[in-house]
Amino acid sequence: MSTRAREVSIDTADATLAGEAWLPPGAPGIVLFAHGSGSSRLSPRNRYVAGEIVDGGIGTLLFDLLTADEERRDRLDASLRFDIGLLTRRLAGATRWLDGQDWARSLTRGYFGASTGAAAALAASVECDVRAIVSRGGRPDLAGAALQMVTAPTLLIVGSHDPVVIGLNEAALAQLTCEARLEIVPGATHLFEEPGTLLQVARLATDWFQRWL
Repeated sequence: MSTRAREVSIDTADATLAGEAWLPPGAPGIVLFAHGSGSSRLSPRNRYVAGEIVDGGIGTLLFDLLTADEERRDRLDASLRFDIGLLTRRLAGATRWLDGQDWARSLTRGYFGASTGAAAALAASVECDVRAIVSRGGRPDLAGAALQMVTAPTLLIVGSHDPVVIGLNEAALAQLTCEARLEIVPGATHLFEEPGTLLQVARLATDWFQRWL
């Protein structure tokens, strides 16, 4: 049985969001992706990582955190990409929607967050049953007081040539009381565009989710 994309329409309290789920046979869990600033479910970097996670035997759900109208507005004024409260509500809403799907009910949950999506993943994990979190080039500091309430094992991944974000992640790591680790990918800048660096992210993430999901 091959892995195929399942196009989904995710109903949350205040929006209907487009998404796509990939579920390999026998998958024990599924990872919800929270994309970062000005991005969407079509982010090539997140799609690459998601493909590696699926190849590792774990399902993925990529979806838009913003509606089409909201994305147009955000492209104009960047007003929503740092609205962590909104992004958190959407991610938690998608998780609750997943709880109601027969095909997903038995799957454990993980979150993969990039940039501002990492803050949303950490904050939403406090409200939802999530077993593992991975942050790529994330802003976990923007999760604020929720950081100290996170219980899901958390992996923070940052590029070695991203010094400001390294500092923010080190500060966030100090506040986390759960199982947590910071991995610095050598030679990588914020977007992990250098050859081989995104593959390192994907392997670290896959190992983390295989361990905890």
